[in-house]
Amino acid sequence: MNLPQPTTTTVPTAVSYWTAFWYWLRLGFISFGGPAGQIAIMHRELVDERRWISEGRFLHALNYCMLLPGPEAQQLATYIGWLMHRTWGGITAGALFVLPSWFILVGLSWVYVRFGTLPLVAGIFAGLKPAVVALVVHAAYRIGSRALTNVALWAIAVAAFIAIAVLQAPFPYIIGAAMAFGAICGKLAPTLFVTSAAHARRASAVGHALIDDDTPRVAHTRYRLRTLLLVVGVGAALWFAPMALLVKLEGWNTQYAQLAWFFTKAALLTFGGAYAVLPYVYQGAVLHYGWLSGAQMIDGLALGETTPGPLIMVVTFVGFIAGYESGPLATSSPLLSGIIAATVVTWFTFLPSFIFILAGGPLIESTRNEAKFTAPLTAVTAAVVGVILSLALFFARHVLWHGTLNLFATAIAIAAFLALQRYKVNVMLVLGAAAALGVLGQFTGL
Repeated sequence: MNLPQPTTTTVPTAVSYWTAFWYWLRLGFISFGGPAGQIAIMHRELVDERRWISEGRFLHALNYCMLLPGPEAQQLATYIGWLMHRTWGGITAGALFVLPSWFILVGLSWVYVRFGTLPLVAGIFAGLKPAVVALVVHAAYRIGSRALTNVALWAIAVAAFIAIAVLQAPFPYIIGAAMAFGAICGKLAPTLFVTSAAHARRASAVGHALIDDDTPRVAHTRYRLRTLLLVVGVGAALWFAPMALLVKLEGWNTQYAQLAWFFTKAALLTFGGAYAVLPYVYQGAVLHYGWLSGAQMIDGLALGETTPGPLIMVVTFVGFIAGYESGPLATSSPLLSGIIAATVVTWFTFLPSFIFILAGGPLIESTRNEAKFTAPLTAVTAAVVGVILSLALFFARHVLWHGTLNLFATAIAIAAFLALQRYKVNVMLVLGAAAALGVLGQFTGL
């Protein structure tokens, strides 16, 4: 097999905080496609194009994020930002991954409650949804082609796909089984889970990275008990202070405090990504509290699927509708009430993710070259490939099939996949073209 010739062997120059800042801001506006699409975008740009981080370091960080509750793509951005520019780099990367989506969703939520479904917006969504299918399939291919280097890893990926797509097994069980399998086989046949050779071939193809496989660890990535306690303490204060303020101003049983408490619990139960927690959110927000209707929840999911940012950002929509229609200020100022509720929900949903990364990052970095840790995490990566493929199947079934095959949406999906896979077209251009085609189809009846 002929490997690509190296483009360069030089290490990229150091990246300043502000260069990274503008990249993370841009990513916040183009991170479509749910976690799979977002991870694919980061992999393509940070590993292949910019070479800020190596394949091995990227996958090691991703493996950790897949084990955590919360939005794994946002956590991955936080982790890489932390590696590059310490604590503030991680906070910047994670916050900018979410903030653009927050503003967009709050704006769209206001349009939704004021003006209903607009033909132009419906057309944009109709084009973006099949493009999202293509993004997810593209992500499964890209990550799988790098991670599945032998029969054992392929078997894990296939088993994970069958488990989640056919048997409906819970995501945490799949990840736990993959880790156990990797731990056992890592002792019996460790060479199956050693990926350094593959990473070396990958490095020769795209050049050395700024944060490479053999880059020496810097001070802030080393474990210190004092740092761990500081991060946990500050995180706890950032949770307790706004919660105490909400309770003092309105009382424990009022909407804002209950939103904060409910979505704190949701944040700690989101193993397996947004789709794993959505039934919990539906049961609580719709059936128990009555903050919004079932139809509104479905509309919010559609908005979340077709806007940048983590899919779990649908909770911002839930918070806005709850505050707008029944919040403490809904009668006097419904827009302000909706914005406050959306802010409360977003804060308490994402705060734990920052704590997990900033507290756990040094511990995970210390396991990078230890086989007893890397073998289970390598198995997790293989399982994730199968899970991503099942997500692509889920999207395709809901977007391309409505009793009969939607030929127009299917054509957009195929064209988007070819543009991404064969012609290496920029993701933003693909999404823009898909949105334009959707609008054309909406007004021409295609």
